[in-house]
Amino acid sequence: MRKVRARDWDKLRIFHAVADAGSLTHAGDRLNLSQSAVSRQIRALEETLNATLFHRHARGLILTEQGELLFDATIAMNKRLDAASARIRDSEEEVFGDLRVTTTIGFGTLWLAPRLDKLYKQYPDLRVDLMLEERVLDLPMREADVAIRMKEPSQADLIRKRLMSVKMQVFATQAYLDENGVPEEPEDVTMHRLICQSVNATQVGASASLAQHLLTYDVRSLLTVNNYFGVLQAVLQDLGLGILPDYVSLNEERLIRVLPQIESPDVPVFLAYPEELRQSKRIAAFRDFVQEEIIAYRKGLKQKQIV
Repeated sequence: MRKVRARDWDKLRIFHAVADAGSLTHAGDRLNLSQSAVSRQIRALEETLNATLFHRHARGLILTEQGELLFDATIAMNKRLDAASARIRDSEEEVFGDLRVTTTIGFGTLWLAPRLDKLYKQYPDLRVDLMLEERVLDLPMREADVAIRMKEPSQADLIRKRLMSVKMQVFATQAYLDENGVPEEPEDVTMHRLICQSVNATQVGASASLAQHLLTYDVRSLLTVNNYFGVLQAVLQDLGLGILPDYVSLNEERLIRVLPQIESPDVPVFLAYPEELRQSKRIAAFRDFVQEEIIAYRKGLKQKQIV
């Protein structure tokens, strides 16, 4: 494959659009170009590289092996361009624009999302893309701008800060306890339904360990859900004893902690973002917002413990 020269940037942009859309027509629509103009540019790029980039099929275009290599390169190039654009935008005084935040489904739905209204009130021009998944996204490759994870990130070139610690505990509702009794000792779970994530699901290791421990008591009934939001909803429907992160109980008065002698070790919560975004005003705004909410959360926990 020959080298691509600077004058071929426009062809690369068109190639990327075609590879992403899988169709000359759809790519042309995105770029405001005719199908024939797009086709000419792709042929010209293939001639420049002396390589076939697409297999032509009736159902659309499929990348060849050489095409896959080039598409990977244009994806990386676009991410770098996005990063550069973000840094340029962040040279302005105001906080605005897109901010891609990734975290786990449980923390995102139960802790972060309910608090975002305060961030928007302070920065109404900010556009947050909240990406909730258990998979750890690659921050240096700009799959996201900032991450909140339940363990210290191992990727290089990241600025990281420990925010707080979480414990996994057992909760139920008063209605469930009135009907089924209050478990006093771990072995009492044999008379109850346990609600937790599957021990084989992607989750915080401390949660899986706590679930495995309780399951050794041969629980009467079991309900597994693939995220903590689902576990919480099941508990609130009076279905059983649920293993949940301690932070959910602060703003959910219906939750009653049971078996207080059982809880997981501390689970560290980290905020991380790429070194190249150190000067980003959007990142700084989000970081400061999260830290302020952590302080308020800790105060709320102390007040609840006093009561």
